Amino acid sequence: MQQAEQRISKEKIIGIVGGVGPYAGLDLNRKIYDHTIARSDQEHLPVILASLPSHINDRTRYLLKRDVANPAQSLYEIIVMLESVGACVAGIPCNTAHATEIFPEIEASLKQGGHHIKLLNMISEVVRELKAKFGTHAPIGVLNTMGTYKSGLYKDYLDRGGIPTILPDEALAQEVHSAIYHPEYGIKAQSNPVSPMACKTVELAVRALGQQGAAAVILGCTELPLALPADSHAGVGLIDPARILARSLIKETYPEKLKSL
Repeated sequence: MQQAEQRISKEKIIGIVGGVGPYAGLDLNRKIYDHTIARSDQEHLPVILASLPSHINDRTRYLLKRDVANPAQSLYEIIVMLESVGACVAGIPCNTAHATEIFPEIEASLKQGGHHIKLLNMISEVVRELKAKFGTHAPIGVLNTMGTYKSGLYKDYLDRGGIPTILPDEALAQEVHSAIYHPEYGIKAQSNPVSPMACKTVELAVRALGQQGAAAVILGCTELPLALPADSHAGVGLIDPARILARSLIKETYPEKLKSL
């Protein structure tokens, strides 16, 4: 047992904070495997997924002032748990969790606690890839939950990166939010397969932003790529933050194992 623990302790283990929603954690795990160079089971990377959905308050409800408790504390506790079982780097496959009211609180708690696990910022990784792929001239559309929409999360990051942003009007943003959260047809309620109504809503929203001049659209809720998993739609490129985060986690731990695009 001691020898096994020593072997494991030498590995650079990737941690995933799941439960935000649960399928987003599974999706990130799958994308890590999809983007890893491996010819056998043993050549895949060590990953620990901690999915504790009942432990984490809904991020959108918190941002919309419908819950009192900041989910940052629960997310911090899960990251510490991942560190305790060997993870050296972690990612949260939830765009809304990166809002300025939440993510900096997690970072501050990790720093104050003297933890060594590295927490990647998914939104920063998205902006980095957008600048490399499109420069700072192509307008980029954003679709997300109402919490992320109202917080201005992506616009703030894109503005700081000098990238022009196209956002849906509030009515369309609410339709996209319903495609995620509706208790009957939303992606959180029907993740596998996603309901035809949710898929259609996301498709129409991407088309609408494309008609406004967006060169690409960020699917800025990690459930949205479940409805539209292609690389483009109606001539508009699709940006999947979970795919970018997966590649960043590989690059952080085993860069030689990262597949070329």
